[in-house]
Amino acid sequence: MINLRRMTTNRINLWSSPRNISTAIMYSFAQREDTAVVDEPLYAHYLTHQTTAAEHPGKADVLTSQENDGNLVTEEMLHRDYAAETVVFKQMTHHLIEIDQAFLKGMKNVLLIRSPRAILNSFSKVVEEVTAEDIGLPQQHQLFRRLKQGQKLTAVVDARLLLMNPERVLQQLCDRLGLTFTKAMLSWPAGPRPEDGTWAAHWYTNVHKSTGFQPWQESTINLPPHLETIAETCQPLYEEMLAEALR
Repeated sequence: MINLRRMTTNRINLWSSPRNISTAIMYSFAQREDTAVVDEPLYAHYLTHQTTAAEHPGKADVLTSQENDGNLVTEEMLHRDYAAETVVFKQMTHHLIEIDQAFLKGMKNVLLIRSPRAILNSFSKVVEEVTAEDIGLPQQHQLFRRLKQGQKLTAVVDARLLLMNPERVLQQLCDRLGLTFTKAMLSWPAGPRPEDGTWAAHWYTNVHKSTGFQPWQESTINLPPHLETIAETCQPLYEEMLAEALR
């Protein structure tokens, strides 16, 4: 009897800052028949090694819902058969802490970037005592340079540019990933997905109301002085990555 079960041959990391459109992109890839998605598999590992004072809502639930040893998690990411040709791991860049990063060489890596002022404006509404490290931009910039140097950076996707033209940017992203773009990636049913992490109740309210990528809207952001200082420090890092973004 022929086994028609598809084997996982294409493993992709989407490395994002928090308060980006990473969950929407995860939902977008979940609409593909050939793709499985995994939500932030290194979150519990990060929480066991976190060096900042930020209090993450639902921390206890995260720690009990996931493997806490990040090196065991990355072994599974590399070798588990997800019964789909492609598996997409939605990742937060700041979760790459106290972990062997050799697994990056065995996977395709995409950076999801967003303006630091927009990230800080959103993140500070959920988490107090925010630092640059909490929003992951310095770590994302370091990863950007490391992946470029090792020729393992598949693409950079900027939130604003994607929302301005989702179909065009997703087509380019799929080309970089060796996938055929499908218009099914442009929409999804409203509500939670079974792949959502236990933290979804704290972070995914807006995306659960959505049925597709929301049109880009320019907005005025006024940050308090301490967050404005962080934004100014991170802006040059963001701009260096933005120069490489799909358009």
